[in-house]
Amino acid sequence: MEEIKIQELIKAGAHFGHPVSKWNPQFNPFIIDKKNGIHIINLRTTLSGINKALKELIKIVENGGNILFVGTKPQAKDVIQSSADKCGMFYIIERWLGGTLTNFSTIKKSIRRLKMLEKESSLIYKNITKKERAMLSREKLKLSDLHRGIKDMKYLPDAIFVVDAKHESIAISEAKCLGIPTFGLVDTNTNPFFLDYPIPSNDDSIKSIKLILEYISDSIFEIIGKKIKENKEPENSEDNSKKKPNEGLEKN
Repeated sequence: MEEIKIQELIKAGAHFGHPVSKWNPQFNPFIIDKKNGIHIINLRTTLSGINKALKELIKIVENGGNILFVGTKPQAKDVIQSSADKCGMFYIIERWLGGTLTNFSTIKKSIRRLKMLEKESSLIYKNITKKERAMLSREKLKLSDLHRGIKDMKYLPDAIFVVDAKHESIAISEAKCLGIPTFGLVDTNTNPFFLDYPIPSNDDSIKSIKLILEYISDSIFEIIGKKIKENKEPENSEDNSKKKPNEGLEKN
């Protein structure tokens, strides 16, 4: 897949950081200039961050691992969901529930509860009043919003990818506690080294988020497609090996 160009990043506004007064000094290696009181991100470091992150994410996917995409700020929600859906990964776009990773067993119980509520034939609906049914319906909607992107996540993810490391600091902290690699977009107001694989970029611009996330999800989707194709090839080879030695040859 063709790599992102610096001109594309400029067009998406990926180089615009936060006002100088809000900067985090740890971000200094990724800043190239300041203009009108705003820090300008060195897009060469952005490209480098994208390539390093993608290389590691591809390794994880090739080994059968899953990625959890996290973006609960309004600008990121739709892009996170569509990007995760495209490459068949999990996502969280509503409120991050404390303990989603560190207390995953409790989250799984909540997901089981949701699946039970989604079955109209469930015993929970037997012999209940209209008021009780309405209460269960509200509970189902609430749990559905919270868990829809991780409803089928049976195990802890092998990596998390966040949009805005400062906004998703709890998710990152939980992942670090469990030794789960962390990836994501990080702006000038945050310590980029809070993430294992930071991508210095404007994390407030919808265009910037979309450009980078879609590139990453498309690349992962491409790898998954190749992996599926490779898994099918041995079957064909096995079928060919079962043919008789002289099959297909003309008789003399």
